[in-house]
Amino acid sequence: MSLTYLLLALALLCAVSFYFGRQRAVALSNGRYSNLHSLPAHYGMYTALWCGLPALGLLLVWMMFEGTIIQTMIVADLPEEVTSNSGLLSLALNSISQIAAGGGEHLTVSPEIVEAGHRLANLNTIANAALIVVMVSVALVGLALSYRRISSEMRARNNVERLFRYIMIVCSAIAILSTVGIVFSLLFEALHFFGKVSPLDFLFGLEWSPQTAIRADQVASDGAFGAIPLFVGTLLITLIAMFVAVPVGLFSAIYMGEYASPKFRAVAKPALEILAGVPTVVYGFFAALTVAPFLRDNGAVLGLDVSSESALAAGLVMGVMIIPFVSSLSDDVMSQVPKSLRDGSYGLGATRSETIRHVIFPAALPGIVGAVLLAVSRAIGETMIVVMAAGLAANMTVNPLQAVTTVTVQIVTLLVGDQEFDSAKTLSAFALGLLLFLITLGLNVFALKVVQKYREKYD
Repeated sequence: MSLTYLLLALALLCAVSFYFGRQRAVALSNGRYSNLHSLPAHYGMYTALWCGLPALGLLLVWMMFEGTIIQTMIVADLPEEVTSNSGLLSLALNSISQIAAGGGEHLTVSPEIVEAGHRLANLNTIANAALIVVMVSVALVGLALSYRRISSEMRARNNVERLFRYIMIVCSAIAILSTVGIVFSLLFEALHFFGKVSPLDFLFGLEWSPQTAIRADQVASDGAFGAIPLFVGTLLITLIAMFVAVPVGLFSAIYMGEYASPKFRAVAKPALEILAGVPTVVYGFFAALTVAPFLRDNGAVLGLDVSSESALAAGLVMGVMIIPFVSSLSDDVMSQVPKSLRDGSYGLGATRSETIRHVIFPAALPGIVGAVLLAVSRAIGETMIVVMAAGLAANMTVNPLQAVTTVTVQIVTLLVGDQEFDSAKTLSAFALGLLLFLITLGLNVFALKVVQKYREKYD
């Protein structure tokens, strides 16, 4: 049974628990809800929570440790010459996984690997069956215990609210711990990388060529890990995108919020937000097949040397893609400005444009800064458009007509394929990720300072 069906079965059990708990409360009240401390729905919610939460917690713990336990059992039976070599062990586990999934017919492996693949398939089947039995048992036990505790004096509403408070605390802790885990995972691998490459060479180097050679007599056997060209390319494409997205997005938000008729707004705003739902690969195709040739051909007419892959093509298309982030969020923020501020401005004789410039826009500035920051983050993290329209060349240039690359594109390139995670080439992806995280954090801190400054002025 797949995870989706398992969750659906658990949801069905919770619904049944809710029904039984509510019906027991109704039976205890003798048709008069005043005899109960809480509403019947609270008793039903109480039984549903005690049915679903323990089973869901068991599922999460199972998913965290099942793979490690099964892999340990499989590795224990492999030959010593395989387990003693990390590279051979990685290849063997990959082959075993393919055989277990039923797709290893094309593999040429030893009988031990084939047997391990069949054993892995059997262990997965047994584990899935055991998970179903244990989860259903835990859910039924929770239903039975909570059902027996229901009484007319039971404070069901208080218990349900307490459970929801614990759920929210756990969710908040998961969000915080996930962020901490991401930071530490990047930090540890980045420190491993800086043990191989000097931080100064990485932060201030002007050449990026991470293709380390296998033999010492090959060209670029040591690699070059200067990150400056990557961040220059990222900044260049992001600035071009912002020059497109911010003015167009803000002006469209102002027009739709303050000037457009309700009928036009009802059509234009959903049409504009469709841009946010278009897959990025479609934008990449549009940039590579339409925008880039257009810029190259018209640049040649003007005597400009425009590369077939350029930062300008990627930035323009990326700017179009993130227009809805700026427009929709800015429109929502400006529409939340109190009507009393508008009426006061009009009462003092201000025109509509003066009211927008001096009242609405300053009052909505914190939200607009947040919208622009979200758009910047979206532009920094974009990969597909850059790959298809700007290329992979790490050129140290600020010329928008030349090919450049970005940090995220290089991270993807470094981690694609069978890589050794103890090589400087692969570990450099984590160093790039950590540096990008710190830059994004700095942008957030700067935005918060701007927001606090203007909030103090207009509160």
